[in-house]
Amino acid sequence: NPYAAPVKITVLGPGAWGTALAKIAHEGGHAVTLWGRPERLTAINAANENNDYLPGIALPSDWTLEPNFTTALSEAEGVILAVPSNSFNEITKQLGDFKGIAVSVTKGIEHQTGRTMGGLIEADAPNATPVALSGPSLAAEVARGIPTALVCASESVTAAKTVQDWFHRPTLRMYTSTDVRGVELGGALKNVMAIAAGVCDGLKLGDNAKAALITRGLNEMRRLGTAAGALPETFSGLSGMGDLTVTCFSRQSRNRTLGDRIARGESLETVLASATAEGYPTSRSAKALAARLEVSTPIIDEVYAMLYEGKDVHQAVNDLLTRNPRAEA
Repeated sequence: NPYAAPVKITVLGPGAWGTALAKIAHEGGHAVTLWGRPERLTAINAANENNDYLPGIALPSDWTLEPNFTTALSEAEGVILAVPSNSFNEITKQLGDFKGIAVSVTKGIEHQTGRTMGGLIEADAPNATPVALSGPSLAAEVARGIPTALVCASESVTAAKTVQDWFHRPTLRMYTSTDVRGVELGGALKNVMAIAAGVCDGLKLGDNAKAALITRGLNEMRRLGTAAGALPETFSGLSGMGDLTVTCFSRQSRNRTLGDRIARGESLETVLASATAEGYPTSRSAKALAARLEVSTPIIDEVYAMLYEGKDVHQAVNDLLTRNPRAEA
């Protein structure tokens, strides 16, 4: 790899995104350890594939699959946290006095506090240097080497550049940012908008409606994000506009699919049982954050009402469409 000297990188979480990033890091010549539940690692080892999350994509045989957390971390210079947001805190609490770079690739907001995943790293692993990695990134496409652009954000310019070096290659362009809050909130909030976009698809509302929803959704993300301390321009970048676009349009998007399926009449329980959709917990956290900051978030409010209060999808759409006319802002 012409970009970076090899380092020891441990990836926590062998889901789709964790596995894809571990594969990319390994291709870059880094010494990669993948940590997760023993049964998942055993299955990956047996098949040289992650059949549950990335079927049909060949994985390395000469990396380390380690089910013991302490062992997996023992020599790591960098750690990638790729676990669902609802168990992220359990992992950060175990990082303890880890002193390397800790990269969050999970898109979520803690409900009680409004903290992002990077905020959890800061609180639980004060010696680590947090970096947030985000952007329009369907895991299967990244794992297959299909061209992708991402952004890594850190208050430490050096740390952001280091992570950029770990992953940057011709098919994966890595940009850097210092607006950690904006990058993290863009990545989290767009999942809520993707559920709304899926509802548009499920109700066959057409492309005009979906384009309007995405435009107003981006505006809402920017409004809430800036109230929470992010820079407005970040939402026009890869973790805002970029990630929002792919998540709202792609058939591979779990959040878009969730909205599509509930709009077609499936029960929320059935849909949630088949896939992790981060927009589900995030809609609750985002609504609470908006209430704390006194920001108007009509789309987030309707998604929350559909998911948590059993509101009829047609009624939710109707309530959005019949709001009082106003200036575009």
